[in-house]
Amino acid sequence: MKKQIGIGGIYARFVKRALDVLFSIILLLLLAFPMLIIAVFIRADSEGKAIFKQRRRGREGKVFVCYKFRTMYCNAPPYTPASDFDGYERYVTRTGRFLRRTSLDELPQLFNVLRGEMSLVGPRPLICEEKDMHRLRMSAGVYRLRPGITGMAQVRGRNLLDDAEKIKNDSYYLSNLRMGLDLKILFITLLKVIKKEGIKTE
Repeated sequence: MKKQIGIGGIYARFVKRALDVLFSIILLLLLAFPMLIIAVFIRADSEGKAIFKQRRRGREGKVFVCYKFRTMYCNAPPYTPASDFDGYERYVTRTGRFLRRTSLDELPQLFNVLRGEMSLVGPRPLICEEKDMHRLRMSAGVYRLRPGITGMAQVRGRNLLDDAEKIKNDSYYLSNLRMGLDLKILFITLLKVIKKEGIKTE
């Protein structure tokens, strides 16, 4: 019988967090200049700050501030997933379209990883207004995990999946968390970003 995270497992309890800290520091150092250039392009392209801050649900369902590069004009609805917008494309800036296609808008979440609010791999953090998915995660125990920059649902369809499929993937990850699975998800994520597969705003 597989042990659940929080009950046992050295990787789940200790190693995963140590690797998150190590690799978030390395990546932030390596990407500091490219991130600065991205911020300059965002500010030059449209009015508003380069970093978009949004309240999302993290471990144990607690709310935290999630960071992303701003990809939309400042008049975009702030509390709705972009995939639920009516004609969301009209809200996306020119620079934002490129950032979304390449997933570079997610890079500031490395600061969330370093702060302990997120992990490199885990269920994507919910916007607080996503009530139905919040209830599903509560009942499935998914909030025992830190949310991730990428995760099982992201490599299996992202927002092309409905809530039931997403929670099924999140639950599978919860029950099977191990280093090999995290490495597999990171590798598939990299391939999908390179191939621009399954890219749909969230």
